[in-house]
Amino acid sequence: MNKITQLFNIKYPIVQGGMIWNSGYKLASAVSNAGGLGLIGAGSMYPEVLREHIQKCKKATDKPFGVNVPMLYPNIEEIIQIIIEEEVKIVFTSAGNPKTWTSYLKERGITVVHVVSSSKFALKAQEAGVDAIVAEGFEAGGHNGREETTTLTLIPMVKEKISIPLIAAGGIATGRGMLAAMVLGADGVQMGSRFVASVESSAHDNFKNTVVASKEGDTQLTLKELAPVRLLKNKFYQEVQELYQQNPSKDQLKELLGRARAKKGMFEGDLVEGELEIGQAAAMLSAIQPAGDVVEEIWKEFLSSSQQLNTTINQR
Repeated sequence: MNKITQLFNIKYPIVQGGMIWNSGYKLASAVSNAGGLGLIGAGSMYPEVLREHIQKCKKATDKPFGVNVPMLYPNIEEIIQIIIEEEVKIVFTSAGNPKTWTSYLKERGITVVHVVSSSKFALKAQEAGVDAIVAEGFEAGGHNGREETTTLTLIPMVKEKISIPLIAAGGIATGRGMLAAMVLGADGVQMGSRFVASVESSAHDNFKNTVVASKEGDTQLTLKELAPVRLLKNKFYQEVQELYQQNPSKDQLKELLGRARAKKGMFEGDLVEGELEIGQAAAMLSAIQPAGDVVEEIWKEFLSSSQQLNTTINQR
């Protein structure tokens, strides 16, 4: 039996990324109902909004789902308490030290997964007691690792270091990509960008349409001095690049970034001034689909690609 389907008690080893401004209860429940693992993205929710989404998700699905918690969240203690009170059974943590909350959550019967961008931090997360690792290559959208290690390189390096289940992320949007990640040593995959382009994503339609219209080279990793983030190239991105020509200080970059840029771009649909976080895989997308269809399509392509690979090997 697959380690990821066993760990989460799901049908397919496909996890939907808990992305800010995209991953509400509608998306999480749709993915879980289709046999994957849906995640609610707590990073863009006030505590009571998160509670509401968890409660609505429980009504919308009887399948397992989880919550993604960026550990730099200002209300982290309140968020953790809500997760416990609402009896969420799966938590993905990111952007912080896994030692801080892992044992506390596990003592309360919660499965904990931590997101990393290097084999060094994967090992630290395993030592902290997490149940599984998401290793995310820098093809991924949103906030990213400083190492700029690609998924193709990262997965085998992490696999060599850890003994717990491994989920690959970054640049994966198809069944073929899923197969490639699993050949490299992953037990399952996490996809973000593919689910941004879903009917149930809470992102603004302007953003979704821009994502599926994007081409190769339309995203770039930037703002490394603050927190590396992969963005679609728009007016705001160009302003960042112009500021870099002046050798800016961190404070100048923070001033340009301001507050709520990601909300403005992804949730409110301001394609000019907003921060449009998406991965390189966006260039592979051409349509906005129901999330359930996405899960089924990925799994069918994974199976057919596996058969093609076996046929190719057997012909030699």
